[in-house]
Parts: sequence; C-alpha cells; structure tokens
Amino acid sequence: MTLPDAISGIANQSMPKHVAIIMDGNGRWAQQRGKIRVAGHKAGVTSVRQVVSVASRMGIKALTLFAFSSENWRRPESEVSALMELFMIMLGREVRKLHDGNIRLRIIGDIRGFSERLQKKIHDAEVLTANNDGMILNIAANYGGRWDIVHACQQVAAKVAQGDLLPEQISESLLSQHLSCADIPEVDLLIRTGGDHRVSNFLLWQIAYAELFFTPVLWPDFGEDQFMEAIASFVSRERRFGCTGDQIKEWLVSSVKHS
Repeated sequence: MTLPDAISGIANQSMPKHVAIIMDGNGRWAQQRGKIRVAGHKAGVTSVRQVVSVASRMGIKALTLFAFSSENWRRPESEVSALMELFMIMLGREVRKLHDGNIRLRIIGDIRGFSERLQKKIHDAEVLTANNDGMILNIAANYGGRWDIVHACQQVAAKVAQGDLLPEQISESLLSQHLSCADIPEVDLLIRTGGDHRVSNFLLWQIAYAELFFTPVLWPDFGEDQFMEAIASFVSRERRFGCTGDQIKEWLVSSVKHS
C-alpha cells in the first residue's frame, strides 16, 4: 500500500468496519450479587443482544465476540459444562432472530473440541445464515490468537510440502488469507470490558493496528450506551498506521486542493 493510499483510507474512515469485544466480567458480576458464576454468563446474553443490535443498525460490517477461549477449558468443569449448555441454548434461540435481521453468523475457533451435538448446532446455524449480506457476527469459541496463526502456518506449510508454493512466496498477505477472519477487514476497534488491560490471546494478528478501548464496566452491565461511548472514542482518535500526523494533514490539504 502506498502512502497516499494508506492516508486516503484513514481520511475516509470515521466509523470502524470491524469491532471485536472481549466480554469479560460475567463471573465477577454474579459473585458481587451472591450468585453462581453461570448466572453472570446468562445475564451477559442480554448485553450480547444489545450490542449486536446497535452494531448492525450502525452499519458496522463485522462484529467479533470472544465467547470462549482455548484457555477457558481450565475453568471448573461445572462452569465449562454450563457454558456449553448455554451455548447450545443460545444457538437454538438466537439464530432465527439473527437470520431475520439479515446477520450472518460464523463460529471461529477449533470447534473440533466441542461435542458432536454442539458441532451440528453450529453447522446448522451457519448454513441458515450463510446467504445473509448484512453484518457478519463472529463468535470466537475455543479460539486463541496463537492457535489461529499456527493453524494458518500449517495450511501454508502443507502447500509448500505439496510443491504448490515456494517458501519465498510466503508473505503477510498470503498468511492472512488463511486466518479465521480472512475475508473481512482487520479489527479497527478492540473493546475489553471488566477492567483488565490486556488482549488475552485474542485475534493477535488482526488487531495489529486496532484502537484499544478498556472499560471497568462488567460485561452484563455493558449495553448500547457503553458501546456508543467506545465508538465515540474511536471516532475521536487520529489513526496514522505508521505515518505522522503532519503527513496525514499535508495529504488531506493537498487532496482538498485538487478535488
């Protein structure tokens, strides 16, 4: 990408095309209310509905929600089992609403770790919404950013081993084509709720130039107003992608003069 192309993209961008959210704080929300942790996950479903609805209305092209990381298997077995059952229930209840809203649902991650019953639910939901051309909703389940990169490398290495690709032909662009979100824009805005300030192995490749927004609000308390606050923060920032602010301003002035 040339400098004018890069700056032109910045100048033309106000709203994020791809928003990713680490939905953290469900367990603490429940504990603060004297409830079991699973109650927090159930309460967080309402926040998912609100955020999906407002993001779709705003014309955001892709929304990726971190639902279950590859590290979450370390949690107590009872909580993991409850999460899997909640996932099953929500796939059954919500997919028709998503379909009616012209939203395409995709599950990204290593779904081979799930039961055959859950894998079938995932398959059926993706098939039902596959032809929708509205917002893409990615649910990251049994997902890890390192897994995503390794999985992409394995696919590229297989092509090299088969003689279909030379090592010197491997590029960032080629590798990115084998990642989970290959066919949508890279993440513009990463939101994390719950007060922690880390990315927790989420979309490591795709957030290379993302703006980060951290909030102490626990996920079940995160709704439309909080999402709009994050979007407003994004819009107010100057995104340079390695350029300087002066370069951007000079190019914008020049482009206006010649328009």
